[in-house]
Amino acid sequence: MVTAIVGANWGDEGKGKITDLLAKESDIIVRFQGGSNAGHTIINNYGKFALHLLPSGVFYNHTVNVIGNGVALNIPYLFNEIEGIIKRGAPAPKLFISDRAQVVMPYHIAFDEYEEERLGKQSFGSTKSGIAPFYSDKYAKTGIQVSELFLDDEKLKEKISRICTQKNILLKYLYNKPEINEDELLETLHSYRDIVAPYVCDVSAFLRKSLAEGKDILLEGQLGSLKDPDHGIYPMVTSSSTLAAYGAVGAGIPPYEIKRIVTVVKAYSSAVGAGEFVSEILDEEEADKLRKHGGDGGEYGATTGRPRRMGWFDAVATRYGCQMQGATEVVLTVLDCLGYLKEIPVCTGYEIDGEVVNDFPVTAKLAKAKPVYEVLPGWESDICGITEYEKLPENCRRYVEFIEKQIGVPVKMVSNGPKRTDIIYRQ
Repeated sequence: MVTAIVGANWGDEGKGKITDLLAKESDIIVRFQGGSNAGHTIINNYGKFALHLLPSGVFYNHTVNVIGNGVALNIPYLFNEIEGIIKRGAPAPKLFISDRAQVVMPYHIAFDEYEEERLGKQSFGSTKSGIAPFYSDKYAKTGIQVSELFLDDEKLKEKISRICTQKNILLKYLYNKPEINEDELLETLHSYRDIVAPYVCDVSAFLRKSLAEGKDILLEGQLGSLKDPDHGIYPMVTSSSTLAAYGAVGAGIPPYEIKRIVTVVKAYSSAVGAGEFVSEILDEEEADKLRKHGGDGGEYGATTGRPRRMGWFDAVATRYGCQMQGATEVVLTVLDCLGYLKEIPVCTGYEIDGEVVNDFPVTAKLAKAKPVYEVLPGWESDICGITEYEKLPENCRRYVEFIEKQIGVPVKMVSNGPKRTDIIYRQ
């Protein structure tokens, strides 16, 4: 069976822990989109890790971990990550890399930095990981596929020449930056080929065979619904689809194989970077208090280290996010972080031009939206360590059940702490 695990919101929902949990019962874990621009935090017996490109199943000996064709593959970054976990005592991962994945090049990262610099105050708040230039090249058909690293030098040189002709005009006349050296670029491609050669395979064929053998496959998504380039808060989105539906494309399997879509939802809201955020807490003192209580060690980006923007639970955005993912069930995370509050506001509607709406609108309308809140009583206690739902404080259960009713999807798991074992299963 194929399960997809994805986020309902802006990312940062706590997918790493849940993927790590579900990976224990899976045979294969597949990263199907995105790159090193976001991270999944995992805490286990080896320590605390922030994974960026490696699938979250790498800490188990029984799993095969796959980089799918939809991923933005930063080869040096990936192998630094592998070395990093091995040095800390974790097993060397069983890893396959799709021969159809495309490669993030040093010039993608440079162009990302140069464009943010050029835009100044109008920048997108990029992580400067080269993601937008990478996907731009992929769809402009000027990207470099992993399979092309194994071409003979004459064909590689032809491709490099075409790439540099275009890139160097931009570098020289738009950004006033150093041009790309073709010989150096060829050497870089050779070094990348040597690094990935032991791991490259036809991932689609491997997954088809695995499905025929009855293997359990877990598709791991990055970020969340509201960062999807089609259905998110465009243009402040990422550059690849964050939806479970894209899992079939980004892994190379038939869409009908995805039977279960586990959508991770945060018990409050947070976001890194620019973009519309209706339920954002504008009182910085109040926001900082939630930030410090939130997550493991506070709400700071796993990749950027930037303090996340904080907000109350947004039922409008989350319901929409679950609908776009096709959620079959929800995992509610970081519920324990709200235990300090006497009252907890929940955004249940948006007021736009004097009318209250319950459907998530396009960005232009979202910019005018004001939150409509319903305030619920807090439970004012620490719920870490509780393993049975019925033993949670009454107001805590009321909060979970209110959210469940608002989003219209069953909450099957509740995370009440950072460790693997801090999880409550609901029937």
